[in-house]
Amino acid sequence: MKQKINKAFDEHFSGAGTIYVAPGRFNLIGEHTDYNGGFVFPGAIDKLMMAEIRPNGTDKVRVYSLDLNDYAEFGLNEADAPAQSWARYIFGVCREILKRGGKVEGFDAAFAGNVPLGAGLSSSAALESCFANALNDLFNDNSIDKFELARIGQSTEHNYCGVNCGIMDQFASVFGKKDHLMRLDCRSMEFEYFPFKPEGHKLVLVDSVVKHELADSPYNKRRASCERVAKRLGIETLRDATMEMLDAIKTDITAEDYFRAKFVIEEKERVLTVCDALVAGDYDTVGRCMYETHAGLSKDYEVSCEELDYLNDIAKECGVTGSRIMGGGFGGCTVNLVKDELYDNFIATVKEKFNARYGHEPKIYPVIVSDGARKYEE
Repeated sequence: MKQKINKAFDEHFSGAGTIYVAPGRFNLIGEHTDYNGGFVFPGAIDKLMMAEIRPNGTDKVRVYSLDLNDYAEFGLNEADAPAQSWARYIFGVCREILKRGGKVEGFDAAFAGNVPLGAGLSSSAALESCFANALNDLFNDNSIDKFELARIGQSTEHNYCGVNCGIMDQFASVFGKKDHLMRLDCRSMEFEYFPFKPEGHKLVLVDSVVKHELADSPYNKRRASCERVAKRLGIETLRDATMEMLDAIKTDITAEDYFRAKFVIEEKERVLTVCDALVAGDYDTVGRCMYETHAGLSKDYEVSCEELDYLNDIAKECGVTGSRIMGGGFGGCTVNLVKDELYDNFIATVKEKFNARYGHEPKIYPVIVSDGARKYEE
């Protein structure tokens, strides 16, 4: 990938720039809790976005996307927003840095990625984090702290891409650490690294190859449900809600809002349970919580789909320790914690059965937990 980017950069802009990378992420548990002030438990993965970038001495940004074979050029004022949706991620990062008093000047960039698109691995957050980290290094002497870089990516989604997302994806892409997961308190922004090298188990993502678009989507409707319940309870977010509090207002809210809030409240507790279980090396409890999360996302939050539920069923049949939908839902991947001795059979079975039912095999992505956004070094 680096050689292709070097070649494309030289062809479009002549010469060479500096290479930056930022990873996608997976989340072991804690889904749809980030925008509810709860806990999430993500890690960065070894699939990433890579960009070669060089200041060009003008007030224009010139960017080439290798994956889309598309070129965009835009200024740095609010009125200069590019037409292409992919370029708006980069424009948004530039604008959010400038809004915060940071410095951005014209630059040239060529970029590509191997984060699977539409699989729920946050390719957009990887792109935002890659450019935010690069512009911090090139124009701001790395004076913008890491949390602000994550917020710049989040604000880009809100203000330029139409997705009212939480902070988790950008946080994981910026703060990732090899062989560690991160428990992030999405209210206080305090976080803690947990060593994650599950001996005797492998982590693997199984991609249904069902694509989902999050902008103007059911995602925003789920968020609105949670906000309505929190408001009815007189609290800022569902982080402070209990099932007792929710049951007390059950007759005052719609059934839909009740079940959305029920999932979030239960998921908040599952994250803490999994953290304790990992410290104790209790992978059976981790797996049980993963299956409970899947059931809640499917039945209460209603963000699953037939293909993902089928992948979850196959995992159960194969004796997989834990399996669940990962990401916003409506397609994408399941994340699976599989005992080493069961791994080969699970992969063969899931490919065969899924193909027999849907006419195509799922894609398989073994997960290696890796470092976050950084300047690339060979």
